[in-house]
Amino acid sequence: MLLPQTARLTALDTPLALEQLAKLQRGIEKESLRIAPDGKLSTQPHPKAFGSALSHPRITTDFSEALMELITPVHTGIDSCLEELSDIHRYVYQNLENELLWTASMPCILGDDEAIPVALFGSSNTAKMKSIYRVGLGHRYGRRMQTIAGIHYNFSIPKALWPLLQDSDRDFNAAYRKEHGEDCSQEDYQTAAYFGLIRNFRRYSWLLLYLFGAAPAVCGSFLAGQEHKLEKLDEHSLYLPHSTSLRMGDLGYQSNAQQSLKVCYNLLDNYIATLSEAITTSHPDYEKIGVQNNGDYKQLSTALLQIENEFYSPIRPKRVTDSGEIPLGALKRSGVEYVEVRCIDVNPFEPTGISSEQVHFLDAFLLFCLIAPSPACDDQTYQEIGENQAKVVNRGREPGLQLADRGKQRSLQNWAEELMQGVASTARLLDKANQSDRYSAAYGEALKSLENPDNTPAARLISEMRESGMGFHQFTMSLAQQHQQHFVDTPLAPEKLAKFEQQSAQSFVDQTAIEAEQTGSFEQYLADFYAQYDQL
Repeated sequence: MLLPQTARLTALDTPLALEQLAKLQRGIEKESLRIAPDGKLSTQPHPKAFGSALSHPRITTDFSEALMELITPVHTGIDSCLEELSDIHRYVYQNLENELLWTASMPCILGDDEAIPVALFGSSNTAKMKSIYRVGLGHRYGRRMQTIAGIHYNFSIPKALWPLLQDSDRDFNAAYRKEHGEDCSQEDYQTAAYFGLIRNFRRYSWLLLYLFGAAPAVCGSFLAGQEHKLEKLDEHSLYLPHSTSLRMGDLGYQSNAQQSLKVCYNLLDNYIATLSEAITTSHPDYEKIGVQNNGDYKQLSTALLQIENEFYSPIRPKRVTDSGEIPLGALKRSGVEYVEVRCIDVNPFEPTGISSEQVHFLDAFLLFCLIAPSPACDDQTYQEIGENQAKVVNRGREPGLQLADRGKQRSLQNWAEELMQGVASTARLLDKANQSDRYSAAYGEALKSLENPDNTPAARLISEMRESGMGFHQFTMSLAQQHQQHFVDTPLAPEKLAKFEQQSAQSFVDQTAIEAEQTGSFEQYLADFYAQYDQL
């Protein structure tokens, strides 16, 4: 039975620990395409009402000018976090001119690749680097792939909990003393524990794809002229009958070149070394593209990865960086501060793209991943993780589906039931900490989806499309219109509106200051950036 380690669970079930568990920290980043009234991708620049995409703290863009990213700050309460995400949506809708936000992960009607506008951030070296990086993504993978949207969930444990967990972890402490001849620092223990969470998450994230996958279908325009194995749902829509999240499969953020990149999550040093090598070692496929053409940059470099963010992983170890600091440098400096979950689809049935029940379950699942046994990964584990993800992406709701677990095959249903028992224990703990039953209620809703796949968002999307007689684009468009009406009917209070307007105005001031303070050429800026990897 895969239950949390008893010592860790016991350490968290004390008055002091429960007080801290009620302060779990999370933040949400939600991506949405801006679309024209006819349902096609907007070709308009990032609206000025939303401030500077470079420096606005809540509203920016991702790959494209049309791909908005709405960002909450860190919250210790789920309700306050979702309320702020709703407020950001309200401000956006109060300032969109004759446009909508697409409400699905897989994109709207797309034209030619070249017609998808790359995001612009200004004239500073930082801004140029961000845009050139995106131009490079377009050359490497195509711009269409970069129009896929998702939810990023940032999660961390309150600092006061780490000493309690470390004191309970006798086996780890003894092994560390034996290997290093001294006690482990809290910073190193925290990093090791987060890497344990990451290893477990990667092993078990197929459960989240099954429960919350909401991308089983796609508009035919997304795959125009490409070979694929999808089936026709109607004249303009493609799907797989038992799929969960096509976004997380071959159609989404995947790269043949990156398949050779095996990132080790056993130790921080190994993780840094592997990614650093990928960023500093030239790759033959990208040498063919070249870096510049007549002085115009086509990509930042010819390496396998231009920067760390190009590595497409369902979860990342993170730390807030200092000005000019590379993410790997921040991790080496002070270890892991939080994790970023990247495998959650935009829920098309929710106005903000994610429900309260989903967030409650995510917290319980991530806490389970933190305190459950987490053996080191090897090549077999790495291969099984990839195979299981592909199976659940394409066939997750298929009756009797078998997954690989340490060299053996077992049913998704039985394995999921075992994992859910572990999540139930952390859900009960979090309910005790928060004096509520909302975590257990979210667990119960997830259990219903496990028992009946028709309850999952992916199944619901296919079912309602068929019942309505609408294709993927038409059905998602109707949801986008409903969500627009929801936010228009509940506008921001005047004081909140004024705050957002002030943030937008200040962001332009901040961008101007960044551009005024700039010194040196872009070439030197880029050289200084990559020089940091030589110091790792």
